[in-house]
Amino acid sequence: MKNINLTHHFLIAMPTLVDSIFSKTLTYICEHNENGAVGIVINRPTDLTLASLLKQLDIPQTDFLTKTTPVLFGGPVQMDCGFVLHHPVGKWQSTLAVNREVGLTTSLDILKAIASADGPQQVLIALGYAGWAAGQIEHELTQNAWLTVPASSDVIFDLPLEERLPAAMQLLGINDANLSNEIGHA
Repeated sequence: MKNINLTHHFLIAMPTLVDSIFSKTLTYICEHNENGAVGIVINRPTDLTLASLLKQLDIPQTDFLTKTTPVLFGGPVQMDCGFVLHHPVGKWQSTLAVNREVGLTTSLDILKAIASADGPQQVLIALGYAGWAAGQIEHELTQNAWLTVPASSDVIFDLPLEERLPAAMQLLGINDANLSNEIGHA
């Protein structure tokens, strides 16, 4: 399984991850290379809203959408750090351009812009990220931990949280009720 690149792909958690923090998650892979992979879980909300996060950071808010926007559990790594997945990429202080359409930013300037309604058109805010060491994600794929499918920005930004995982499965033509815990079975 050498030389695969899962950047801008979804990882769909298989039923074998039932007792894992990744149970029933959909993870968007922002970067995958020979050093490992970085992703953001895009379907698991926390109890925190963007409004409360901005208040904790002393960032004044003028955009009413911040009051209801959920902050997501992005993954178990650096859960005290914020990650903003967004479209368009823009020019923020600390951005990883996933591709020409999607960026991942960790700097406060994007949160200040969002709070004042000057941010990117589409955003997803998460605390923490999912990370894999070199070769780890490839090994987990051979262990039937994940399904992969090229990502869709519509699934990331346009669908409610609870519809994202089933929509990603539909990209593969799979209904989640048909998944099996056993390797080699649908």
